Amino acid sequence: MNFKEIVKNNKSNVRGIIRLITKETNEDLEQEVYLKVWKNSEKYKEKGSFKSWINTVAKNVSKDYLKSLQKRTNDASVRDDEVLLTVKDKKASPELRLITNERQHRITQAINQLKPKLREVVMLCEIYGYTYEDASFKLKCPLGTIKSRLYNAKKELAILLEDLL
Repeated sequence: MNFKEIVKNNKSNVRGIIRLITKETNEDLEQEVYLKVWKNSEKYKEKGSFKSWINTVAKNVSKDYLKSLQKRTNDASVRDDEVLLTVKDKKASPELRLITNERQHRITQAINQLKPKLREVVMLCEIYGYTYEDASFKLKCPLGTIKSRLYNAKKELAILLEDLL
């Protein structure tokens, strides 16, 4: 059987398989199926019918197409997201700077209103980034005391800064 006859005898079947799997008519995929059939015709073993082998090739080409399409779509959306993340406003508006400065000032005032032992733990753990263990060692008090003081300090700060939350 020559190649023209193979295409002629299997055209509607291959087209149907591609349409069924990809939900579109895609002549490029049809060509790819016939190209693979032509390149790999010597690998065909007469275990089944030649037609079912071509159908399998069409099915695999269609699935590969969907996988690559999904990957390209995912890659494109990831790239778009990465670009958006790297785009930053070079200048904060004066209004935004004022709001940020005011907010920081209010938080500082609230921390300063705390009892000294609570303020000390907040400064070490939340501002300077000490671990509970490091704060416990520095203040020479048990780990549970650090956790308790931090919990109580956060509770008081939540009340003091309720309008900012």
